[in-house]
Amino acid sequence: MNWPIAEFVETLRTQRNASIETRRAYTSDLGQLREWLVSEGLGELPPDAVSHRVLRGWLGALGEEIAVSSLARKLSCVRSFYRYLIRRGEASENPAELLSLPKQGRPLAHLLNVDETFALLDVERSDDPRSARDAAMWEMLYGSGLRVGELVSINVEDMDLREGWVRVRGKGDKERQVPLTGKCVDAVTRYLSVRSELAGKSSQAGRAVFLNHRGTRLSARSVRRILQKDLVRAGVATKISPHGLRHGFATHQLETGADLRSVQEMLGHTNLSTTQRYTHVALGTLMSAYDDAHPRALRRGAARRGPGDADEP
Repeated sequence: MNWPIAEFVETLRTQRNASIETRRAYTSDLGQLREWLVSEGLGELPPDAVSHRVLRGWLGALGEEIAVSSLARKLSCVRSFYRYLIRRGEASENPAELLSLPKQGRPLAHLLNVDETFALLDVERSDDPRSARDAAMWEMLYGSGLRVGELVSINVEDMDLREGWVRVRGKGDKERQVPLTGKCVDAVTRYLSVRSELAGKSSQAGRAVFLNHRGTRLSARSVRRILQKDLVRAGVATKISPHGLRHGFATHQLETGADLRSVQEMLGHTNLSTTQRYTHVALGTLMSAYDDAHPRALRRGAARRGPGDADEP
């Protein structure tokens, strides 16, 4: 039975410039589908014999274990796989097109507030080169709103610290030039002065900026793990991913009056609507501050408590 999963995933790389994370996820999703078919006694079915009812059973089984957002990605993966099979003449129809999922709400971005962010950025550092590296990473993720994949792919020649900018490759391999804050430039400069201690004699260090203890390019997974440790050291109870620092960058920029299109350019969003979702987070913070501090909001709160409970006569 031929399930050309590897060939399909390779076309994602060559034709759509899909990231390695996307390719891994799609390989895993299709592998899970194959395993489920085997567990249900359907392991001998070729792809063109899998009906939408079978796929619905698979998604239904997964729905008891994972979020709707993850189901949506798996369904998107299977749809793309069948479109690929149809182009190859190995399937006559796309059974996944007949399926739909419940609409998922758009949750507010999970991020740190300004005080928590500064606690992370200002955490006490040792003279260890890895500590200098971590400080530079958090300054760059928060200060410039980078994706973690963009961060780990930066090479030395991509940065101009004198002028204060870095060139990154985003989704679809699109390049953009992003400014660096003064604190970020200082942190990166300190790290680069000791980077050679991480590179050591490794022949694989190359031009990668951020290295692991073996002297090779740091992975996105390692960045996530390191961030969790630094949040604990900073005394921050909130758990976020590196992407949460990007969320914080966008939200805090808008809260302090940054232009929406400027933030869009910094983040590398193709559509302005993608950036606009951060305005909802910023508005929520603004309304909370209003209720806490505005005299009219306080007077309204006092009225709700009743005259007998007022703080002042």
